[in-house]
Amino acid sequence: MFAVPENTIASAAAPNPVLRHPVRTALEYAADRDRWRNVLRYDPDERFAALLERTADEEIWLLSWLPGQHTGLHDHGESTGAFTIVSGTLTETVTRRAPGGRVLTELHTPSAGQSRVFGPGYVHEVRNDGPDPAVSVHVYREGGRTLRPHHLDPLTGPVRV
Repeated sequence: MFAVPENTIASAAAPNPVLRHPVRTALEYAADRDRWRNVLRYDPDERFAALLERTADEEIWLLSWLPGQHTGLHDHGESTGAFTIVSGTLTETVTRRAPGGRVLTELHTPSAGQSRVFGPGYVHEVRNDGPDPAVSVHVYREGGRTLRPHHLDPLTGPVRV
């Protein structure tokens, strides 16, 4: 058995209880390239992001990442959601305070077909450390694509800027 931090689980009290898990939505969009192939771009100055769909319950975004592009440390406010890698590999660094106050940093490297989930207060940085471009699909609920920047205090953990 392993412990799963609360802020990595999609809320069971979602506004619409018939919504599928955000990973299922991200996987569906990732697999259906006809939905977004004409939207995909690569921007050498910053990561590219395009809104694919917005409903009353969620937003689905397509992002492209050239080598070296990253988000910076951030959370998504009260949003819950998930992202799925379409192609390439991304590096996600998750930072949090454990019970007892210790600062924990976890490193994940999802690649094509793999997903990560997040919830309120989930602080992470996503970046493309590889030599090839990457593409991902992101699903945001309960607040949309909110990005609140943080910096890392090595003694107290992530601090919202």
